Amino acid sequence: MQWYVVHTFSSHENRVKETIEKSIIGTDLEDSIGQILVPTQKTFVIRDGKKIEVEKKIFNSYIIMQAEMEPKVYAFVKSISGVTNFLGYGKKPIPLDDKEVNRLLGINDRDDSTTEFDFMPGDMVTIVGGAFTDFEGIVDKVDQSSGRISVNVSVFGRITPVEVNGEQVERKK
Repeated sequence: MQWYVVHTFSSHENRVKETIEKSIIGTDLEDSIGQILVPTQKTFVIRDGKKIEVEKKIFNSYIIMQAEMEPKVYAFVKSISGVTNFLGYGKKPIPLDDKEVNRLLGINDRDDSTTEFDFMPGDMVTIVGGAFTDFEGIVDKVDQSSGRISVNVSVFGRITPVEVNGEQVERKK
């Protein structure tokens, strides 16, 4: 089985996923379709001065589906309400390569030996050095080449991006 990207109407990702999963139960398509994912990322937003954890879709209007691409699978998925097409050329869906699938699934994201520090956008961190010592925030951007991290912190009730060295930040416990 290979992984394919399915384009859906906006905000129909979960509905399409559930429809596919329910519709294949007990059919011959059950062996041809594997996992179906709506890639999301946990992030934090600050509302009324409180940190609230929310799940945010990484790719709006797309789902990732593992399948053996046969004409009956292609026709079945295309016939589902809310599906516009597969990613690819015309009627030929193109599978994702293994490196891209591993990145989407979160495999090897933090095991890369070339990274200097181990932070990703969305991580909750505490600044432990510099002018913003003891401020807590959310990692916005990571620049491995310069060793800098952009962290969104709350200053006087407003979210402010602050750029610090990677050594000045530690993961919030």
